[in-house]
Amino acid sequence: MPDKQSTWKFAEDFVVEPAGIAEARQLSIELGVDAVSPATGAQLAATAAASAASSIIEIGTGVGVSGLWLLAGAPEATLTSIDLETDYQDHARRAFLEAGAAANRLRLIAGDAGGVLPRMNEQSYDVVLVDADPASVIEYVEHGLRLVRDGGTVLVPHALWRDKVADPAQRGEIVTEFRALLKEVGGSDAVIASLSPVGDGLLQLVKLRG
Repeated sequence: MPDKQSTWKFAEDFVVEPAGIAEARQLSIELGVDAVSPATGAQLAATAAASAASSIIEIGTGVGVSGLWLLAGAPEATLTSIDLETDYQDHARRAFLEAGAAANRLRLIAGDAGGVLPRMNEQSYDVVLVDADPASVIEYVEHGLRLVRDGGTVLVPHALWRDKVADPAQRGEIVTEFRALLKEVGGSDAVIASLSPVGDGLLQLVKLRG
């Protein structure tokens, strides 16, 4: 049997992060923000590129690591990003602009996602990233599936939550929430669901035409 830990590390080390993303990651570490891993980020970029995404929404801005990766895959896309922390969003905006994103293609919304998302237009986005309050992940994914177009993708990092979701001995609200989400989408005929062990787990949902 291969050493899974070594394989995971190899996949993470394979990714060479651009300087702007590496700087945002370092700031994330300093501020205690849990950013997506390099390999997860690269997968976000690949998904955005494969989707030829022109409109992206992310729930959870942080200081811009995930948004930078999404824009790396779809540099001409319009990015809408929601977060409670305005200070984090200020850092993210600077990072996006320094990476070459056009100011008129950035829409950073400060507020609680639970209150903002119901006001967003249905089937208006090519890619939705859900990386905010993990205790609300099911609610946010439901919104994501409403907002994404047919054939679009909803991405959920941290879906294996600290390696606890796969361990039946682990309990807790967040672990239970992710397990319930995975069970629900795994049996759904409305999406194609894929769960990757990259990073802290990446759930990918492609919305099928209703």
